[in-house]
Amino acid sequence: MQLNNGPLKLSKEDKTNITVKFQIGDKVTVLHSNEEGEVTGIINDKMVMVDVRGVRFPAHTDQLDFPYFRRFMEQKMVPEKKEKKFIDQVPIEKKKITEKKVDGVWITFIPVISSDDFGDDVVDELKVHLVNRTHGVYKFSYGINYFGKPDFELKNQIHAFEDFYLHDVPFDNLNDSPTFHFDFELFPEDKNKAEHFEASLRLKPKQLFMRIEELKQKGEATFSYKLFDEYPGRVYTESLDLDKLKTSGYKVYDAGKVKQHLEPAKYEVDLHIEKLHPDSDTMNNFEMLTLQLSHFEKYLDLAIMHHQREMIAIHGVGSGKLRDEIHEILRLKKEVKFFTNRYHPKYGYGATEITFQY
Repeated sequence: MQLNNGPLKLSKEDKTNITVKFQIGDKVTVLHSNEEGEVTGIINDKMVMVDVRGVRFPAHTDQLDFPYFRRFMEQKMVPEKKEKKFIDQVPIEKKKITEKKVDGVWITFIPVISSDDFGDDVVDELKVHLVNRTHGVYKFSYGINYFGKPDFELKNQIHAFEDFYLHDVPFDNLNDSPTFHFDFELFPEDKNKAEHFEASLRLKPKQLFMRIEELKQKGEATFSYKLFDEYPGRVYTESLDLDKLKTSGYKVYDAGKVKQHLEPAKYEVDLHIEKLHPDSDTMNNFEMLTLQLSHFEKYLDLAIMHHQREMIAIHGVGSGKLRDEIHEILRLKKEVKFFTNRYHPKYGYGATEITFQY
């Protein structure tokens, strides 16, 4: 018996025509769980997207079968002689209640694989999904940055136990260590929960390539990273008795005039260790790096509080460790519009230019 539904031609973007066992709309049985679902999309000649009771996930075609074929194969050739039963002997059927697994909110990647001219499997792009496996509904803002510069942004809402497709990322772009950033808000609002919650993921090329190779060896279709387990609660701070602080000798300022009492910000922040400590020769590498980063963060915060538009961090060339740590800090600051480490007539490649947004 041949159950192949014939060839399915994909769009030109898939670069090739492939023959698959299933088509969109086919009813299927998931072999390992014996659940029935429906094919909602074709990933490649080995994988499809399946919807089982509202939950969408990728699956290999050899893990699926047609339900009518499975039922046919399970039928016995000679029916058994059924024992006569009276109505009071028939047990009451209990409804099976299946609870959905609750394990947090995830960012999931689906590699789209094709064959090159030599027959080797190559990854063309990654399909990026936001997966909510909680009972909460969230509004979210999403963005992907390359070297601190925004490339793609999206605002939307994700429901409980929903798989939300975000966009595709070309595989060549992954050499630029992209950062995936989310800002979540609970919907509807809950006075006992935080107003918003930020989460981010930075994918380094070496780490990513290892995950994809591991994926191929295990025969799996996706890899994921958890963004959070539970949406956090609201943090309450006790109000201060300002009169007591004043009588105790503390200086209390009007928040509207706070800038008048702040240390001035700097346009250029020189982080060379000899500028920061007179006896830097007695310090080890860890102590020097810690001091440099502390000094940088101090003036970064001052620049933001003074609503400064630009700043230059002079870190030198060296091994690049200080520069990389600075860039990691900048990627997580929402006030940083973009930053760049390009050749400058005055600093060469030893400085990072920062532009802020408010």
